[in-house]
Amino acid sequence: MPFSVCMRDCYDTCSMVSEFKDGRLTVRGNPRHPITSGFLCPKGALLSRWFYSQDRLKNPLIRAGERGSGEFRETVWEEVINLVADKLREIIEEYGSESVLVYQYAGDRGVVNYDFPLRLFHYLNTAMLDYGICDRAGQEALKDVYGTAVGMDPEELRNQELIVYWGINAFWTNLHGFMLAKRNNLEIWTVDVVRTETAKRSDRFFQIRPDTDVLLALGVAKVLIEEKLHDEEFVRENVYGFEEFRNYVKALSLDYVSTETGLSVEQIEEFAKEYAEKKGIIHIGYGFQRSLAGGEAVRAIAILPALVGHRFGFIYDMKTIDKGYYAEGAFLRAKPAKRIPQMKLAEYIERGEIRFLYVYNSNPLASLPNQRRLRRALEENDIFVVTHDIFLTDTALYSDVVLPANTFFERLDIADSYYHRYVALNEPVARLYGKSNSEVTRLLAKALGINNPYLHESDEEVIRKILEINGLSWDELKRNGFVKVPEKPRKWETPSGRIEFYSRRAVERGLTPFPEYKRFEGRYPFRLLTPTHRMTITSQYHNTYGMIDPNLYINPVDAERRGIEDGDAVEVFNENGRIRTRAKLSTDVPKGVVLLYKAFWVSLLGWNANFLTTDETVQKYGNGSAYHSTWVDVKKV
Repeated sequence: MPFSVCMRDCYDTCSMVSEFKDGRLTVRGNPRHPITSGFLCPKGALLSRWFYSQDRLKNPLIRAGERGSGEFRETVWEEVINLVADKLREIIEEYGSESVLVYQYAGDRGVVNYDFPLRLFHYLNTAMLDYGICDRAGQEALKDVYGTAVGMDPEELRNQELIVYWGINAFWTNLHGFMLAKRNNLEIWTVDVVRTETAKRSDRFFQIRPDTDVLLALGVAKVLIEEKLHDEEFVRENVYGFEEFRNYVKALSLDYVSTETGLSVEQIEEFAKEYAEKKGIIHIGYGFQRSLAGGEAVRAIAILPALVGHRFGFIYDMKTIDKGYYAEGAFLRAKPAKRIPQMKLAEYIERGEIRFLYVYNSNPLASLPNQRRLRRALEENDIFVVTHDIFLTDTALYSDVVLPANTFFERLDIADSYYHRYVALNEPVARLYGKSNSEVTRLLAKALGINNPYLHESDEEVIRKILEINGLSWDELKRNGFVKVPEKPRKWETPSGRIEFYSRRAVERGLTPFPEYKRFEGRYPFRLLTPTHRMTITSQYHNTYGMIDPNLYINPVDAERRGIEDGDAVEVFNENGRIRTRAKLSTDVPKGVVLLYKAFWVSLLGWNANFLTTDETVQKYGNGSAYHSTWVDVKKV
């Protein structure tokens, strides 16, 4: 039976076994995989429904009406590939190669399907994305402290007593990691603004106000140091700037921390004392660092594991294999790439700097903020848009050319994980519709008359080379469906060669040497949070699974003040736009906060939370996104 791997943008990267029963594809978890353990999440269990969806694109499309109207004519591959190649030549000749932008992200995380098309655009010397949408702020913050964002191997949880899920709803977004902690009998704590499913299943829940994560972490650090609960020997031998940090938190009042976070002084002290006793591991989430306070919060949280004696006592990212440079062919460039910030796509289109947009593995007209501005930019500017996707997404509807993609069940690939240290094999099982990203890249290269061999390598050649570069066995991968990447000796890649509480790297980038708390205020009364829904991966599966929750979650006290009852129609609005939905009263959401799940399809639902989120604000930490620094008002309609 063929091996498959779920290519979704998810921590778990499940190894699966695919087979046909009664002529229909079925999938199940690979029982031999140490992390994903032979079971699938609710989304994974429904993959055959996604695979067989009647909405899959079957033939290439060329726009026949106004942009966004959904009017297309079907065509054949030869015509559409020649059209795209001709437009590429024309636009590069008239406006230069940097007027072309390839926009892709992690809608499919297969190494070949993610990276291979970039070879063509590197060869053409086009503009490239600067990826700030997801975990950039946390990445930069962790590098300020440890020199890396790669934390602990989760298999080491078997030797731990406590895991703190800080700003992550792991039961929804890292189910196998959550169950791994359960199997190893770890005590589970959650720190979050919302009482999530993870919080409800935790041993302890610390509910804090938005943006106060940095202050809670500094308060806990203060107690650890002043009560001499920290690992003095480890800190003395491995930490840079401890004395300065001690003086920094000395001036911090626990009463102030309590007032701002909403936790009592006793809760803060209790957190510190039990965390030190159990030498807790912290799984730092991605969601909460997508705010103006996100980078500072991650930097403050990152200090806590070192205080209790952990070399890398956090979980955030797991970059296990060297793949990017070779797989994406950055060496094919003749000049440095112009990088366009992901969050500023609309702005660059408005300025006329992007004339050709090639989109794959992504649905920016669902996932990017300030959707009204982005749609207007595409409608009002001279730009040619190509989208390669499995479905007629919101982005495809705004495209000039739509190329049907195949699914990961229809091609060869491998995928690594940003949670664990395993690379998994994906073998083709069947063939229904569309072409892979690498197939289309080879066709375009041929149509452009490019004979460079790196643009015509087969998928297997690329995979074997990636495995060879990383010292991994193709035979073992074929035999088991996965292979573990050995961990190399690690060190702190900071200027001092130590864990930096006083961050020299941060200072060099114009930031303060220590994490800094700042209170942010908006023009509207409610802070809008837009987390992912359990049954979607950003915009994926909305059209195939349909089990979404479009309600606005609001605290009953806030609702009563506006005369809103459960189920009432409400309007949510700010300077970016307005949407209409229904209210769901819940004490899981604190006062002053409202919640909408993110990135649903506008073409199906009629609206999307990203008609409200901001694109004007990015963080000092690597231009990281600030979705959760959006403020709105709500009224009954």
